[in-house]
Amino acid sequence: MAKESGRKLIAQNRKARHDYLIEDVYEAGMVLQGTEVKSLREGRASLVDSYATVRDGEVWLENLHIPEYTQGTWTNHEPRRRRKLLLHRHEIAKLVGKTKESGLTLVPLSLYFKDGKAKVEIALARGKRSYDKRQTLAARDAQREIQRAAGRRAKGRD
Repeated sequence: MAKESGRKLIAQNRKARHDYLIEDVYEAGMVLQGTEVKSLREGRASLVDSYATVRDGEVWLENLHIPEYTQGTWTNHEPRRRRKLLLHRHEIAKLVGKTKESGLTLVPLSLYFKDGKAKVEIALARGKRSYDKRQTLAARDAQREIQRAAGRRAKGRD
């Protein structure tokens, strides 16, 4: 069997980019059971309501939903169990310091396979207030209108 290469996206947390201001992004490996990997290879996972915590010098991913493998037997995994994330010691130390700071949290952004290994992209993020969200939407709409006007002008319609 040929070795996998590249990046294959499994799940993405689009709501996190809307609800949080992303400050820093880390890539982490995950400790998984066999049936979890098989279920992920089928592209089945949900990052909704998941978050990461730091406990006793280790980073854990909570509430990640990986459904049971359909061909699994009694050895199937628990769908919402806590999963350990694999990071370098200096990255964990940085995360501990930053999460102690008020308002910062660890949010998973995406789940993917990179060169055959399951990885999760976690972000150090600060929660947005409702007016921040409105400002972001207004800026995006303004940028879209500018692009449309530039396109009309380039086509000679304006």
